Amino acid sequence: MTAFQKKLWIGLIGMALLTPLGIYLPKIAGSDEAWGEWGAETIAKMLGYVPESMKKIANIWKAPVPDYNFGGEGGSSGVQAAWYMLSALIGIVVVVLVIYCITRMLSSHEK
Repeated sequence: MTAFQKKLWIGLIGMALLTPLGIYLPKIAGSDEAWGEWGAETIAKMLGYVPESMKKIANIWKAPVPDYNFGGEGGSSGVQAAWYMLSALIGIVVVVLVIYCITRMLSSHEK
């Protein structure tokens, strides 16, 4: 592993460990949700309406793990923080595996 790759992995793991800030900062700031993670209902409250294009695509994607939380919303902040970090690490592993598979497929076509 090169020095760059080590730094990249350290950075990715560091960011995964910082993901619980998404739970704590909105509570500290007195907001309901993390900035930009608004659903159609929140947009309607903020703007007084939901843009037509948002209405059309609002139900296209359902997250495999809603709110990054395998244990549900009833858990303590510490439990939710642990699930946030686990979700981030799972996401990193999935992206790395997809990139690895694509790289392998592309390199096998070059031969």
